[in-house]
Amino acid sequence: MIKKILVVLILNLMFFSNTNSEERNLELNKLFNQLKNNSNVSMAFEVEKKIWEIWSIHPSNNRKGYRLTELLAQGSLLIAKQELNKAYEIFSQIILADPNWPEAWNKRATVLYILGRYQESQEDINEVLKLEKRHFGALSGQGLVQTELKNYEKAINSYIEVQKIYPAMKAPKVMIPRLKELIKGQST
Repeated sequence: MIKKILVVLILNLMFFSNTNSEERNLELNKLFNQLKNNSNVSMAFEVEKKIWEIWSIHPSNNRKGYRLTELLAQGSLLIAKQELNKAYEIFSQIILADPNWPEAWNKRATVLYILGRYQESQEDINEVLKLEKRHFGALSGQGLVQTELKNYEKAINSYIEVQKIYPAMKAPKVMIPRLKELIKGQST
């Protein structure tokens, strides 16, 4: 599984590395439009995978961009191996090198969430969303973080935002009713 992820990242790096920022943005806009207008879950998932592939590759096509992409892949593998402190350090290193790459912030937010450091995770999610407001992964993660912080209304709002971007995503359909039940339970 880990080898498969690495092969996919390398192939995507080769494919997307020669695209400039404008082409990348045009491709993302096209994919987000497809995602928004696609109610077929399996087709929407294919579009989602393409978006993640683009996000996982640093937007510059120079040596620094290649290196940061490699580091992101390494950090992702460390998450899979449950080596969370090492992953945290790698993502922090990437953020120091380029604080404008949303996926580095998103990966670190994920690690912080897994570590139970919810407020710090939210702070990184805020950075992701400043850089890429359509980041359905960060918005969905924000829903999880806010649920852990018992801010159920904020969690619901995050999932509502996800649905606007990615209507076929399953998490909002599952989580919004659960969160409404939690709110009801608080008021009784």
